[in-house]
Amino acid sequence: MANTAKWYVIHTYSGYENKVSQNIEKVVENRKLQDLIQDVRVPTETVTEADKNGQPKEVERKLFPSYVLVKMILTDDSWYVVRNIRGVTGFVGPSSKPIPLTEEEVEKLGMIGTQKSAAFSVGDEVEIISGPMESFTGSVSELDEEAGTAQIVVSMFGRETPVEVRLDQIRKAEEF
Repeated sequence: MANTAKWYVIHTYSGYENKVSQNIEKVVENRKLQDLIQDVRVPTETVTEADKNGQPKEVERKLFPSYVLVKMILTDDSWYVVRNIRGVTGFVGPSSKPIPLTEEEVEKLGMIGTQKSAAFSVGDEVEIISGPMESFTGSVSELDEEAGTAQIVVSMFGRETPVEVRLDQIRKAEEF
């Protein structure tokens, strides 16, 4: 059992992700386990969808339904606490034995801040290369390098619509 915190994936009942996350945080606070269980996250993304009237609206969507990520030092205590939270069905790994995510997996999920400076600036034309807005083009209206996001103004349903995307989801638009 290592003494450095690593990210683990917990499987939950469908729709229980936020409740499981809150319950873990409560137990950690009540039992003063902050040194063992350091972070709990339900990865989400904000997407722009059309409502029933065709108007764009921002919606937060879970990236991995039925899964919660926990950064913890794996001990018998931390394993027991997380495993016995209502709504948790187990850890992801062979026979529910927790296997930590690799640094590469954690980085791809955007869970650690490996800062990359943006290859573009406000006003640049960019193309969205992944996610629900894939293949849309627009101009950068805001950059938040610390959060790793950019606000892009795209034309949707004949209107200028701002969408927030991760920096790794966009690239400079090709010159025609």
